[in-house]
Amino acid sequence: MNLGWKLAATIRGEAPDGLLDSYESERRPIGAQVLDWSRAQVAIMRPSASSRALEAIIRDLIETRDGATYFAERVWGVSLRYDLGDAHPLVGRSAPDFELADGRRLAELMVDGKGVLLDFDVHGLLCPLAGRRGDRMTYVASDTNDRLGLSAVLIRPDGVVAWASEGACEPKLAAQAAARWFGRPHDEPQWPSD
Repeated sequence: MNLGWKLAATIRGEAPDGLLDSYESERRPIGAQVLDWSRAQVAIMRPSASSRALEAIIRDLIETRDGATYFAERVWGVSLRYDLGDAHPLVGRSAPDFELADGRRLAELMVDGKGVLLDFDVHGLLCPLAGRRGDRMTYVASDTNDRLGLSAVLIRPDGVVAWASEGACEPKLAAQAAARWFGRPHDEPQWPSD
């Protein structure tokens, strides 16, 4: 998914500079983690006294709540987080499948291969941002059953959170994130840098 939407945007001529290059910077650290995980599994399977001792310790860890959570997150991939340069804890992670007030779920909004800008405050200030990128991004103003403390969230076509806001609407920051991942439309105002 990560590579697919970036290749599609590049082929269509809509990709911002560096979008395709972001694949390697996002996936290489994940690949290294997977390789280390595989190496650890192979080390445990070796028939030696030290690997049996290590296996016993890991078995004990898995029996604890934190240990079981850690291993489950690693196996299922839910602990995966890309470093997208944003400190918000949700940015770079797979978006939760938000259930909107009208009963739709985020997964239903993502079937067309576009990004999604969810505006939970339903104030409309972010609507023009997505409207000028209607071919690349869908704007949805709706409350949700569980906002997770968010007021708005931008989700890439691969389901990864690209930007999240917890406070008052900040169209400038949302516009910067949208430009980074979806390019600038010709009619978008240029926000002065701070």
